[in-house]
Amino acid sequence: MNKLLIVFFMMMGHFLNAQQLEIKVYGNCGMCQERIETAAKSTIGVEKAHWDSDTKILSVQYQMGLFNEQELHQNLAKVGHDTDKVKAQDEVYNGLHSCCQYREHENESVFEDHADHENHDHESNEYLNGIIAEINAQGEEIPLIGATVQWLGDQDGEITDLEGYFSIKRAKNTELVVTYVGYANDTILIEGNSDVKIIMENNVQLDGVEVSANVSSSQISYIETIKVTKVSEKELMKAACCNLSESFETIPSVDVSTTDAVTGKRRIEMLGLAGPYVQITMENMPFARGLSSVNGLSYIPGPWVQGMMINQGSGSVVNGYESISGQINIELKKPDEKDQYFFNLFANEGGRYEFNATSRAKVNDNWSTALLVHGSTLQKNHDRNEDGFLDMPKNKTLSAVNRWKYYSDSGVMGQIGISAYTDNAVGGQVDFNPNSSDRSKIWGADLDTKRFGIWAKRGQVFDNENHKSLGLQFAANYQKQDSYFGVRNYDGTEKSLYFNAIYQTDINQNGHSIKYGASYNYDNIDEKLVDDSYIRNESVVGAFTEYTYAKDDIFTLVAGLRYDYHNDYKSFVTPRLHIRFAPNESFVIRANAGIGRRTPNAIADNLGYLASNRIFIIKSENENTPYGLKQEIATDIGGSITKSFSLFGNEAVISVEAHRINFTNQAVVDVDVSPQSVIISNLNGKSYANSFQTLFEFRPISRLATRLAYRYNDVKTAYQDGLLQKPLNSAHRAFANFEIDFGKSWSFDYTFNWQSDQRLPITGSNPEEFRLSERTNSFFVSNFQITKSWNQVFDLYFGAENIFDQRLENPIVDAAHPFSPYFDASMVWGPIFGRNIYLGLRYRISN
Repeated sequence: MNKLLIVFFMMMGHFLNAQQLEIKVYGNCGMCQERIETAAKSTIGVEKAHWDSDTKILSVQYQMGLFNEQELHQNLAKVGHDTDKVKAQDEVYNGLHSCCQYREHENESVFEDHADHENHDHESNEYLNGIIAEINAQGEEIPLIGATVQWLGDQDGEITDLEGYFSIKRAKNTELVVTYVGYANDTILIEGNSDVKIIMENNVQLDGVEVSANVSSSQISYIETIKVTKVSEKELMKAACCNLSESFETIPSVDVSTTDAVTGKRRIEMLGLAGPYVQITMENMPFARGLSSVNGLSYIPGPWVQGMMINQGSGSVVNGYESISGQINIELKKPDEKDQYFFNLFANEGGRYEFNATSRAKVNDNWSTALLVHGSTLQKNHDRNEDGFLDMPKNKTLSAVNRWKYYSDSGVMGQIGISAYTDNAVGGQVDFNPNSSDRSKIWGADLDTKRFGIWAKRGQVFDNENHKSLGLQFAANYQKQDSYFGVRNYDGTEKSLYFNAIYQTDINQNGHSIKYGASYNYDNIDEKLVDDSYIRNESVVGAFTEYTYAKDDIFTLVAGLRYDYHNDYKSFVTPRLHIRFAPNESFVIRANAGIGRRTPNAIADNLGYLASNRIFIIKSENENTPYGLKQEIATDIGGSITKSFSLFGNEAVISVEAHRINFTNQAVVDVDVSPQSVIISNLNGKSYANSFQTLFEFRPISRLATRLAYRYNDVKTAYQDGLLQKPLNSAHRAFANFEIDFGKSWSFDYTFNWQSDQRLPITGSNPEEFRLSERTNSFFVSNFQITKSWNQVFDLYFGAENIFDQRLENPIVDAAHPFSPYFDASMVWGPIFGRNIYLGLRYRISN
């Protein structure tokens, strides 16, 4: 740890050596800005660069002793931009795009040289000028011809020309709507009087819009009907590193807890309900379900992820019927985007070491590929509370993904990928040896998981005018898990297939559109717990339709209906409705209602209870259904209000969201009847989850971003002893995140999470020394991270999880006698290991 502190102080010394410089550089537009800043950052010693098109001033931050100003001027001239000291060669200047040619003897800019707009007065105060383009599969920026640009609520607009150029008269409304066939419409907030460049992403399904401008521009979308939280790669970097199950500390809509004191596995919660009620997809295809319903997020390293989309409540019927409390869709890094090479190294105080790497390559004009690899290990023993058990398991993990992307000029796109994951985790008593043949003397747990998968996607636009397109999705996975907990074995094998076909078209030109398609899902799961075997074969054929009506970007209605036939549960219908109303550009109201359903995974959903000597009792009622249990069915009704406003001259956003989830049937897990048993049965009575959340985001000064949240959960179920609050679930949670940009490429992030007291399972029948109190204490956890970046190429980050060393003193009941009937390591409600300091680095290589 002393070495970490030395590195930290070296970073602080580096901070003191940073200097600033301003020079004049000539150019016009957003493409100029991108070119100028890239050339500046290629200069040795330059850490940060920003060019202002209005003042023509380039501001750079550099390190003393490394930087040479003359080299900076030469690098700028080499890419065609004159400075106040060096003039670019004519042949280089003449090779610039017409909108970038700034010299007085040439046209002032592309915006004064287009015949389509020669009758316009193009002063920047009266007209907004810009370029709309896309990045193709080869990473090249090409103009979009015929894109429609109009102000929100205005029927008139402009069309981009052969160079992707447009010029539109400014209006009182500052929200610009960009429409192009095969792309999702989006609304962009335009600030300032300068030119813009808009980069659109091509995708058959809805995607995003990236705005790059030479003034301070921001993106705001009021188009999406379902309220979606978009989690960027930058947001994920605020976490220590690690896998996705450990990466939600800065996201207030998702809670994270530990399943037990032995395996250290993390589980998520949304709207007060555990992870299995959240539909987790990767690239919009099923991912964490079945045997991986609780642990699936731990299979994906955070540095692999390009972004996530999170919505609470029921989602779209296009993605299936399984979302009850929400949906998380994970997008991995693409073969034709971002850095050509990316490397990440990580180490923490607990002895965990990680390596992540991603690379991409263009194979030919149509194909590109990406490789993502991960390796991690923890082999150090920790027993800080001295109870004889490891505070965190020892483990070894290896995983890799290879994906390919195809793109043709005819509009056909396709992707295919393969993945492999292997993990071995060992926990239990400090002296446990997994290689010992006698497991009856020293209690231990050994989990060995292997997973392999393949997926493919194909999309094609048939009719640009009517937005007719077809998307095909396919995935196949195989997972094998061998494990034991003490003297109890739990093994499982899963084989799954998934296919989905989606056809989309406009009904007419008045805002009516429809999606329809068909899906097939097959699961073969074979589990064995001690001497009990559970084998199930599920085959589900489904069809769906989803109608959308949009009126002037003010009102949107999405009504979905799907019909599925399940070989065990027979036929059922799943309706869902989403409504969005935006009376103005700063106020959005959303409402939703829908049904969700899933097959319970009686053992895999409750894996943490195997870290005890509780006996699993499954009350089977029908031999023809999985585990003899009914399908879990719930209705979600919810809504949200989002309002942006000005506070002390800066923009602030407040959002309020509420949901009510009512279960028609549920696989009830009762651990209150006896502290020696886990009883799983069909619901007999009420079960519901009420959730209310408010979120406030505000940037009081330009270098400080704040995010505050409060959530109330009321989750109750009818157990054998009556209607009780769900155990190990906090009713009140508070969250705060502060991100500070110190300048000179230094940033600081601090996160605070507080949870109120929780109900503990009833242990009154235990001997007095093994009885727990009825409720826990409240607790809080704080994390911080400091990051230093060089030229957006190299990052060094240093931080700590659980700064104030909050931890449970006795997380395990009867830890001294692990083979007694009272031993229980499953009732964990707070941190076990305590403070954990870490250090990491990231390195990027662009084209």
